[in-house]
Amino acid sequence: MKLIIATIKPFKLEEVREALTEIGVRGMMVTEVKGFGAQSGHTEIYRGAEYAVNFVPKVKLEIVVADGLVDQVVEKITATARTGKIGDGKIFVIDVAQAVRVRTGETNDDAL
Repeated sequence: MKLIIATIKPFKLEEVREALTEIGVRGMMVTEVKGFGAQSGHTEIYRGAEYAVNFVPKVKLEIVVADGLVDQVVEKITATARTGKIGDGKIFVIDVAQAVRVRTGETNDDAL
């Protein structure tokens, strides 16, 4: 099993969710986050005053999938979330040692 952590632009969330549902992803956790990467934030003007926006709003997806589905999920997120502009996000893939479904006690792949 693998944990896929992806940060994407917020307006891409629904499109990514639909694309992942089509390939068989049955669940994910979504968190609104702020951060910066290569773009290091930006400046905006509000009521005539310029101010720095150091942290850019993003959405973090956490998805645990069986090993056989990892490449397909990563490809689908990449293709769907890409705008071609700076700040499209990142994807990390991490090994998962154990998973347990609390309600039934099912473990590992059965818990997914």
